Amino acid sequence: MKPFLKTALAAALIALSGAFSASAEQIKVGFSPEAYPPFYSQDASGNWGGWEVDIVNAICGEAKLDCVLTPIPWDGLIPALKTKKIDAIMNSMSITDERKKEIDFSEKYYNTPTAVIGAKDQKFDATPEGLKAKIVGVQSSTVHAAYAKKHFTDAAEIKEYQTQDEANQDLAAGRIDATQADSIALDAFLKSDQGKACCDLKGYVAPDLEVLGPGVGAGVRQGDTELKDKLNAAIKAIRANGKYAEITKKYFDFDIYGEESQSN
Repeated sequence: MKPFLKTALAAALIALSGAFSASAEQIKVGFSPEAYPPFYSQDASGNWGGWEVDIVNAICGEAKLDCVLTPIPWDGLIPALKTKKIDAIMNSMSITDERKKEIDFSEKYYNTPTAVIGAKDQKFDATPEGLKAKIVGVQSSTVHAAYAKKHFTDAAEIKEYQTQDEANQDLAAGRIDATQADSIALDAFLKSDQGKACCDLKGYVAPDLEVLGPGVGAGVRQGDTELKDKLNAAIKAIRANGKYAEITKKYFDFDIYGEESQSN
């Protein structure tokens, strides 16, 4: 996790844009305060924006919820939800059976492929054979870490990082051979000056629904069916009324929702 800036306390509870009535129910939406473009990024004033922030705003507006973005380190999000420090998690958290032992999830609100990138001067693919004897970087406590440990057993090392940005930096510096993450997030890195100079896409990993899950959803406490139902209805509504597509077109030239199916 990057060191908190002096503005962190002021930004600790950032109200999402949009007007809510005084009677709107306020919920704290947990997110990890780290750059994860184009889903989450921070401007010079310390405000957070990006596709996922816009989608959270749209979902909460549709559900008539006064949502407050609340920064929590990634590995503390689920504990914070369970202890009621936050009410929901909306931070590109994949829906998995392992996580559902501790929390519940809304229906998915996006699902994109999982990719592997590596140094341009190395030729290999995103398979166990291709990554044999390679050092593979992953963000800790993610589905990508779990996937790499399960499938890339012949890798020289599965190296874990607190943030994906740290893995990207080590890849650019030549300290690791590859990194696995969400394809959209890695594409944003590859389009950066640093990414263009060092690295390229090696391919997409083979599906594993058990590990990678059916997509990304909002995490809620087990038993909080009222909030879960509100979020599900709002996700369905913004898909139907065009708001989801309107937001997505600002960031992508394709629909990142994935196949039309139930996630739970």
